[in-house]
Amino acid sequence: MCAVKVETMLLSQKEIQSLVTVKDIVECVDKTFQGMGNGTVVNPTKVNLDLGEAAAFPPYAGFMNAMPAYIGWCDSAGIKWAGGFLGERKEQGLPYITSMILLIDPHLGNFRAVMDGAYITNMRTGAQTAVALKYMYGKGKNIHLGLYGAGMQGHTQTMAIAELFDITEVTVYDVSRAAAERYAADMKPLVKGRINIASDPRDAANGDIAVCVTQSKEEFFKYEWFRPGTILFPMGSYQECSDECIEKADKIVVDHPGQALHRGALAKHGTSGRLTEKDLYATIGELAAGKKKGVVAPNERVICIPIGTGAMDVSVATLAWERAKEKGIGGTYSFVEY
Repeated sequence: MCAVKVETMLLSQKEIQSLVTVKDIVECVDKTFQGMGNGTVVNPTKVNLDLGEAAAFPPYAGFMNAMPAYIGWCDSAGIKWAGGFLGERKEQGLPYITSMILLIDPHLGNFRAVMDGAYITNMRTGAQTAVALKYMYGKGKNIHLGLYGAGMQGHTQTMAIAELFDITEVTVYDVSRAAAERYAADMKPLVKGRINIASDPRDAANGDIAVCVTQSKEEFFKYEWFRPGTILFPMGSYQECSDECIEKADKIVVDHPGQALHRGALAKHGTSGRLTEKDLYATIGELAAGKKKGVVAPNERVICIPIGTGAMDVSVATLAWERAKEKGIGGTYSFVEY
């Protein structure tokens, strides 16, 4: 019997950037949310390895998550191994996010591809907000964006939202004025109107939505800033908004209840039992699949938390792999022969 080589594609971050656009990623995320809503996506709860993000040991100021998924609409499976590090990584000037994605053929279990996951992580996180807004705010409407955090996530949130909406105004707040100024210069081509740099954080709460993408451990977004008709997206690793915002919100929408109740904005309430799955209005998947009404009423205060799922990463990575095959991009390596 002849030996069979199983070739695995290798894709770099630059190659992935050449293969998928922001529009592609938004469309992938939308299809995947629909799949989550109709039961054709399998997405177990992520497993977290605390490497000093919150734990006292080891002291590396970071974490890693293992995030597997199967995506029915593209018949693909995979896992993302990703995390964020401050500490020594920050001291060396490296990006906060570090990530790899592995894809398999779900029929045979052969590894299809190994690729960088940082670019996909950053872009699909922005796309999650854009797609949630499509179902909660209404596609095609003008939008005034209030943004907390002018780093990479601030950029990708704006890029993705601009795919589905006309952004008529942005008010951005960052603890670093220089970061906010860089953001304003970078995002000017995507914003139809003014980009305001706020010196007071409450000023960024005057938009139609408020997106928090910071590394802050403080619950800085106050309930008195949370106006009726506003959709609040607290998407950082920590709570970012006050207890009152969570407890008095008219609706809470998440992407994955098992994850959202134990990490990020709802972690304190979820782990203490003050908030359970019964208290959540819907998942974004249920909105995308038409199982729950999405559009927010003018008198409602709504919190939406797309904490991030492996399903989004696997779907975008599968598109990159398919395009790479078509265009002959990427290297290959045979890890094993049968």
